[in-house]
Amino acid sequence: MAPFEPVLTRGLGRLDLTDLSVYEAQGGFGALRKALRDMTPEAVVNEVSASNLRGRGGAGFPTGRKWSFLPNDGRPRYLVCNCDEAEPGTFKDHMLLEQTPFQIIEGLVISAYAIRAERAFMYIRGEFLEGYRIFRRALETARERGYVGPRIAGSDFSLDIVVHRGAGAYICGEETAMLESIEGKRGEPRLKPPFPANAGLYGMPTVVNNVETLCCVPHIVERGAQWFSSIGPPKCPGPKIISVSGHVRKPGNYEVPMGIPAGQLIEEYAGGLEPGRRLKAIQPGGGSSAAIFEEDLDTGLDFDSLAAKGTMLGSGGFVVMDDRTCLVRAALTLVRFFEHESCGQCTPCREGGQWVARMVGRLEAGEGSNADLAILRTLNRTLTGTNLCPLGDSIMPFLSSVLRRFPEEFETHVTQAGCPLAAEQAVAAGAGA
Repeated sequence: MAPFEPVLTRGLGRLDLTDLSVYEAQGGFGALRKALRDMTPEAVVNEVSASNLRGRGGAGFPTGRKWSFLPNDGRPRYLVCNCDEAEPGTFKDHMLLEQTPFQIIEGLVISAYAIRAERAFMYIRGEFLEGYRIFRRALETARERGYVGPRIAGSDFSLDIVVHRGAGAYICGEETAMLESIEGKRGEPRLKPPFPANAGLYGMPTVVNNVETLCCVPHIVERGAQWFSSIGPPKCPGPKIISVSGHVRKPGNYEVPMGIPAGQLIEEYAGGLEPGRRLKAIQPGGGSSAAIFEEDLDTGLDFDSLAAKGTMLGSGGFVVMDDRTCLVRAALTLVRFFEHESCGQCTPCREGGQWVARMVGRLEAGEGSNADLAILRTLNRTLTGTNLCPLGDSIMPFLSSVLRRFPEEFETHVTQAGCPLAAEQAVAAGAGA
């Protein structure tokens, strides 16, 4: 098989793509000129729909179809770019923001043209201070060169881009909580319907797209839907940036064809596990996803294949855990995160997260009981699917999956009043001192 040629990350690490002249020399803004010169907004929407581009922010919803939901009723329309990346294990949008900001801007402008929006918003997570500064400089440069603002590239299309910094709340990655935040309100998810396509930002028709999703748009316009759909599975095509972390020899962001087997990503891209170690669990879609295991290494990393395994690709946070990992401690870390980040609107999320954290905390401290285990085995159906947004649905998937796959590890925390792995590691550390 021929090596995969990067699309979204082409030139990263070799070229300074924060320099507009360098970006233009690589063909940058050629797709924008093509869209404005040769294509109607409807033609852009049709091309993106034909490519079967699915949202890279986590849900995997078809982008062209999402754009087509906007009502044609004469009201102003808005486009919002979600750069509030906070999923544990995911760091791809952070990289794109800092290293290729003009690609984001080009995707924003083409997408706004496609949906006939005259104002777009770039929502950047508060902790991404350096990325925010880089993007602001790039945006000012793009304005000076006529790629943003009135009559872009000599066309009749005008677009203003507003940069809005969040305050670091994980919940604002949910699209309606993000809209509330932009409006200056507390970032809490809205009850749906109405959906943002009908009543989004300031009550107007709104599309919210992820950074990586928008970065795909210029390449689809430039090279065509057929080219894009030829990469990876037909129902879930295109390149995908996977953030690999954990117990691998070469952690980092890797751009791969959608559908690559999990084992191939670990061995051929991330350098494999450390010598002598054995795989224990993988979170394929960041902290919100259920785990897959050694027997699942042939599973393709795409939305449909992982859904068939009872988990998800999500935003592409691929966290690898080897046989040194205490899964009780790993589950406790994640449960505490979601408990802390809950906005508190929904009782299952607000109360359930706290109680789950207490029970798993007792197990990890060696103070748990068989009753705790019995309750934890039933909570997935109680907490999941009963909340306004996916945050409450993120509390249990990893915990439930590893409890089901490694019940003896959780039971040992009860019978031995603590973590046997921790004891083994302490002995090994003492012997090596």
